[in-house]
Amino acid sequence: MNHQSTTRQDRPLIIGVLALQGAFEAHATALTALGVTAKLVRTPAELANIDGLIIPGGESTTFLKFLERDGFLDALESFVETTPTFGTCAGAILLAKNVENPAQTSLAALDITVERNAYGRQIDSTILTAPTELPGGPLEMVFIRAPRITRTGPSVETLATRDGFPVLVREGHLLAATFHPELSNDSRVHQLFLDLIRNRA
Repeated sequence: MNHQSTTRQDRPLIIGVLALQGAFEAHATALTALGVTAKLVRTPAELANIDGLIIPGGESTTFLKFLERDGFLDALESFVETTPTFGTCAGAILLAKNVENPAQTSLAALDITVERNAYGRQIDSTILTAPTELPGGPLEMVFIRAPRITRTGPSVETLATRDGFPVLVREGHLLAATFHPELSNDSRVHQLFLDLIRNRA
């Protein structure tokens, strides 16, 4: 008879979704569909006891206004240094080491340079289906006033591109997308984040 001890691998993951603004509910729905527990995070204390965090799209300057209260930005900086974090659109801007057009404060965790509002209003929104490094064929990518990753550091892996620019990148325990995987029916990008967390555990 096998007596297996209960490990972190056996219990459902608890994934936080930063719920200050933006499309956090759609991320929570996508996570729940993949069989993990989604926890909406609105205070620094709620960063405790989660296995990973998604920073959703929205307006990065508005995010910063919320984060500059109650020491949230400092708490988040410490959190992303050690715990798997996935930033989408505005979340990717917040994770980036360098932000341009215009410059702004960030968590400076992921070794990329991001140019805000790079695609301009004339293509505010576009849905592309393109090949990526993920298994399973082309991926649907929903872009809404997307930022552009203009530089990646030597340890950053590019998993998908648009017009030659990276749109999905990974560096260690950090993942960033300039598109909105939560607005697609394709769950592979969220699954990639969950796999990253499980492999790290």
